[in-house]
Amino acid sequence: MMKMTTMKMKERLEKELASAARTFRYDRDKDTLKVTEAGNSITLSIPQIIANWQENGEVAVEKIVYYVEEGLKASQANIDIRASLPNVYPVIRATSFPRKTKDDKALLVEDHTAETAIFYVVDVGSSYRFIEEDALSGTDVTLDDVRMAAFSNLRTRATTMKKDTVSDNDYYFVRTNDGYDASRILNEPFLEEMRAKIQGEMVLAVPHQDVLIIADIRNNTGYDVLAHMTMDFFSSGLAPITSLPLVYNDGKLEPIFIMAKNRPKE
Repeated sequence: MMKMTTMKMKERLEKELASAARTFRYDRDKDTLKVTEAGNSITLSIPQIIANWQENGEVAVEKIVYYVEEGLKASQANIDIRASLPNVYPVIRATSFPRKTKDDKALLVEDHTAETAIFYVVDVGSSYRFIEEDALSGTDVTLDDVRMAAFSNLRTRATTMKKDTVSDNDYYFVRTNDGYDASRILNEPFLEEMRAKIQGEMVLAVPHQDVLIIADIRNNTGYDVLAHMTMDFFSSGLAPITSLPLVYNDGKLEPIFIMAKNRPKE
């Protein structure tokens, strides 16, 4: 495979995403490329895209191009919140994720854990659009209505898993790639169902939006393995969330910091 440089990848992305209505801005210090159309923009981390390209080949670039095209298309659609309720979903993001749009409009967001926040979106097919607080003004739709519809819609999505066992610890991976994998951490009946079959401590991880890891930890090695897995996923995801796993106890989630080779201190 040829050596890919930042400038080569930047030029490749600009060529594939070129459009008369679109502008590009490269930030040399941060190694990011900002793609803007009709006042909406998406910022891409070039080193992260190169790392994905080295691991997955051309499909990594195709995926980014698709993600940008669909994201910009979605951000230009007007939201009729009442009509959109059957298509609203919750998405998990890092607490550091911007809570306002580029033009300073507040997004619909709620607290979740010390590491994560819940944003609400409208699914528009192959992408989704974040809901702004303004979408509710002048309507009879409340945040409660949006929350209830979003959580209900999430529960109707199929949740398939793959299982891995390392040193007597079981790891379940939810990776359906529908944009809501990490969000399944909000599906209480699903978490309760998993809790019932887990023998050790139940620990979850949402390193990026396209994966939820559920671990059945039965010994110290289990924490170590989970910490490494989470960090690997966190560094390779399109929308990183948190590298800190979360312990699930009595229906509550608490972030934990895992020291290598040690069980976390309560």
